[in-house]
Amino acid sequence: MIPHDERRLMLVHAHPDDESSQTALTMAKYAAQGARVTLVTATLGELGEIVSDRLKHLTPEQLGRHRLGELDKAMAELGITDAVRLGGDFRYHDSGMAYAEDGSVVPGTEVPEGAFWHADLREAADLLVALIRDRRPQVMITYDDFGGYGHPDHIQAHRVTMYAYLLAAIDGYRPDLGEPWQVSRLFWSTWARGAVRELIRALREAGDTESFGGLDPDSDRLPMGVPDELISVGVHAPEHAAAKEAALRAHESQVNLDDGFFAAFAAAAQRAPQVAGTESYRLAAGIAMPPGPPADDLFAGLS
Repeated sequence: MIPHDERRLMLVHAHPDDESSQTALTMAKYAAQGARVTLVTATLGELGEIVSDRLKHLTPEQLGRHRLGELDKAMAELGITDAVRLGGDFRYHDSGMAYAEDGSVVPGTEVPEGAFWHADLREAADLLVALIRDRRPQVMITYDDFGGYGHPDHIQAHRVTMYAYLLAAIDGYRPDLGEPWQVSRLFWSTWARGAVRELIRALREAGDTESFGGLDPDSDRLPMGVPDELISVGVHAPEHAAAKEAALRAHESQVNLDDGFFAAFAAAAQRAPQVAGTESYRLAAGIAMPPGPPADDLFAGLS
C-alpha cells in the first residue's frame, strides 16, 4: 500500500468547473489525506454559458480570465495547491458546442481559432507528457471516449490523456520532456447507471420534471453512465460535500446552486445521499483492481 503522503493523483479536465462538478469529492478527499493532487485544465472555458446576470457583459476573452480566478477560488476550497493549464494559460481556446436535433451535444459549426478541439494531438499530448514526467502520478483521471456527454473539448481531453499516458512511459521518447514515467492506473470519470436512475427518480420526486429531457428514471435511454458492473471504484466522501458545494459556488459565472437544475439536484441529493456523496470511476488502463466488488480507493492494491 502506498502511504497517503506519497500518493500522487493527476486529473485532466476540459474547462474550469468541470473538476468541481465531477471530481470535487475525490480531489478533496485525497488532498486531505496528504496526497499530491494535480489538476490540469485544458482551456479557460471562454465560451461557457454565463448564468450570472452581473457577468453577462463579459466577452469570451474576459470570461476566460474571470474563470481562471474562479478556478483559483475553487481550488482553495478543495485544498488543491497544484492547478495548471495545459501548455499554460490561454494556450488552447474553449471550442464551444452545439445541440443536434435529437438533443445530443456536438461540435459547433463555428469553432474559434486555437480551439482545443482542433489541437494537434501529438503536440497537446507532449505538453501533458511533460507534466506527467514531472509530477509522476501513480493514478490519473480523465473522461471516457465520449467525454461524458459529447462535448468536443471533453472528447479531446480524453484523446490527449490516453495518448500522453502511453507516450510518457516510453524509454527514449522525447528525453527533453523528462525521465519516462509509467502511470500505474488511468481511470475514466463516469456514472453508474443505477446511480443515474436513482438521481433522476429523486429529481422527479423533488418536483423537477424537465431535467434529463423529462426522461423516466426507468427508461432504457439514459443519457449517461455505464452498467454498474463496469464501475471499478466508487470514491465515497460525503464528509467533503460542503467543500464541493463551496467549490461549485466559486464558479459563479457557470453555476447557480440556488436556481434551476442545480437547486433541483441539491434537493435530489438530500433524497439520495449515498449516490450524491459518491464519485464513480472505470479503470481504463493499468494495474487491475483487487478482486471483489468496486473498491472505494483509487490506489487500492498499489505498492
